[in-house]
Amino acid sequence: MTSVKEFRIDDEATDEELGDGAFVFTDAYSVFDWGQMPDRIPDKGASLCTMGAFNFELLESEGVPTHYRGVVENGDVVSLEDASRPPWEMAIDLTQVPDLPNEGREYDYDRYHAEAGENYLVPLEIVFRNRVPVGSSLRDRTEPADHGLDLDAWPDEAVDLEDPIVEFTTKYEESDRQLDRAEADEIAGAAAIDDLESVASEVNRIVTEQAESAGLVHEDGKIECCYCQGEIRVADVVGTFDENRFSYEGTQLSKEVLRQYHKRTQPEWVQAVEAAKAEAKREDVADWKSLCDAEPEPLEERVVETARDLYCAGANAYTGMELFDAPPLSSAIGAVRRL
Repeated sequence: MTSVKEFRIDDEATDEELGDGAFVFTDAYSVFDWGQMPDRIPDKGASLCTMGAFNFELLESEGVPTHYRGVVENGDVVSLEDASRPPWEMAIDLTQVPDLPNEGREYDYDRYHAEAGENYLVPLEIVFRNRVPVGSSLRDRTEPADHGLDLDAWPDEAVDLEDPIVEFTTKYEESDRQLDRAEADEIAGAAAIDDLESVASEVNRIVTEQAESAGLVHEDGKIECCYCQGEIRVADVVGTFDENRFSYEGTQLSKEVLRQYHKRTQPEWVQAVEAAKAEAKREDVADWKSLCDAEPEPLEERVVETARDLYCAGANAYTGMELFDAPPLSSAIGAVRRL
């Protein structure tokens, strides 16, 4: 199980054949790499499954290969349009995901690829950015001029990028790690880094255009990919409020709302997480969570309700399908602003 969705295997993948399986979405949520938090957000899983299915079908219609096969209803695999209710389960093609051996924070990608062969999940996250918000790590790592911006320094406001930025981070290490292009190319194995970048750019274009049609701004996001017999396919889930950051009239419409709420209301826990990650890095320990001396507290009921309405109203607006009983998006955003 991942932190927010269960993973079911029906037929195992092999070196030469894709397998069959499914994601079963839950109402759990995760922030700051913690894993499952104490609360559940009602209908969150169904909203993510709905948006993910919608985007996979949109990508396929634009000629982008994916591992998506449909949503599951009463044991049958159907299209999102043919589903009679918001889905919780998504049928997918499976690829191989070998264990990634490690000693401390040293990971053996050669062994990963030796087991993976020509059919595997690329152990990278490919990140695309259309906007650089205040607080973005990109501001610490680069200067505006690096991205063709006519600015001497990063301003105290979000900056829109004329040309989106594509970056690479690790996927299976205990804490995500920023990679330069050469290291990302090595970690990707047989999948060419240029092809991964090209696929990510196309996904970004499609999701951005869909968001604009719904009155949303697509700020950034990420994809994962599988490599099967020479073809790159988009994997995991795409374009949801957990994988991507969207905004509506200047207000965040994503998991970032919960992340920022914890920063404001539970700063001691957030600081303990940051300290544990820093200590793990100093001590060359992979499991930073075992070094954390604090636990997150449950959310107030009103915050859970606001998060629920945000996910559901946002999914309705993005897809143009009234699948969820939710207030208008403007009302849901108003409640977020009052948190």
